Amino acid sequence: MSIRTLDDLLAEGVSGRRVLVRADLNVPLDKQTGDITDDGRIRAVLPTLGALVEAGAKVVVCSHLGRPKGTPDPQFSLRPVAGRLGELLGAPVHFAEDTVGDSARSTVAGLADGQVALLENLRFNAGETSKDEAERGAFADQLAAFGDAYVDDAFGAVHRKHASVYDVPARLPHVAGRLVLREVEVLSKLTGSPERPYVVVLGGSKVSDKLAVIEALLPTVDRLLIGGGMCFTFLKAQGLEVGTSLLEKDMVETCRNLLERSDGKIMLPVDVVAADAFAPDAAHDTVRVDGIPSHRLGLDIGPETVAGFAAALSQAKTIFWNGPMGVFEMAPFAAGTRGVAEAITKADAFSVVGGGDSAAAVRALGLDESSFGHISTGGGASLEYLEGKSLPGIAALEN
Repeated sequence: MSIRTLDDLLAEGVSGRRVLVRADLNVPLDKQTGDITDDGRIRAVLPTLGALVEAGAKVVVCSHLGRPKGTPDPQFSLRPVAGRLGELLGAPVHFAEDTVGDSARSTVAGLADGQVALLENLRFNAGETSKDEAERGAFADQLAAFGDAYVDDAFGAVHRKHASVYDVPARLPHVAGRLVLREVEVLSKLTGSPERPYVVVLGGSKVSDKLAVIEALLPTVDRLLIGGGMCFTFLKAQGLEVGTSLLEKDMVETCRNLLERSDGKIMLPVDVVAADAFAPDAAHDTVRVDGIPSHRLGLDIGPETVAGFAAALSQAKTIFWNGPMGVFEMAPFAAGTRGVAEAITKADAFSVVGGGDSAAAVRALGLDESSFGHISTGGGASLEYLEGKSLPGIAALEN
């Protein structure tokens, strides 16, 4: 893979030049207060932005947040992100009230060397996500007008064929930011020749969301540990009753086929925490997987499963983890995710946390981020990379 890097751009000199940076600042916000509840993605782009600021560039940052429908929606404004980004950079971030309109043009025009501007949410513009190449291209033209060079540091968006990710690089000299470069280097280790044993932990709610990556990984991993809501479809495929637990009935036969083809690599829970309702105060007990009451639903893996998963992880030399083991946001159902995460940190292995809810869980549970080899900022992007798919944002940087 041949991609120019931020260091290449810095070596050419960026003082006084406008550099358009696509970041992934899609952070979770508290619905009541609008406060940022996890600033991990903002902190992840600081090495790239800091280097550009120090080199005297006029830095224009663009990002999406949430899923607005192509028109402005105040609940998805990036204004709170501008405030937090300024705090972390130690200097004010100039915020544009729109993405490519009058406010954006005047904000960018007013930047001095070493200053940073943040444009309003890219997805307030229909052209960002349009399937129509002409519409997307027209929006990309407007964005590209704000830069003399382009840096993609939004790994969480590289699997999207969006204007700011795919079309803008065709219009400007382009490089990969430090975060994107690190992500690709780490994930290429997993798809190349990982040190063995190679153990993968998958959680989350749906088998259908992870089917492609399971298919891709089965031939290459030594053990595949499955928890989270998706485990109940596998347990059903083994002929077990799962009560009112999350179940994808149309995936049961697929799971049965995967189990038959797995040569014993797939490891499923032996006990779960089953509750009367999906609520933090619901009555709950730990039960064997062959004894889930008909009126209860599983919301976490049990302690015996955690011990078994931890034993498998302790033997690993390479670990990839994507997806929580239970509803970690509710205290009674967080022990499984915490136990598996702690087992990963204790293993003498190179460990990668595959973004998304897994990365959020690491921070929400107060675990030491530095005890993992790498925490990805892109859950969907990291999975698609491991599936072997071509990622539009990476392909655009290679051209």
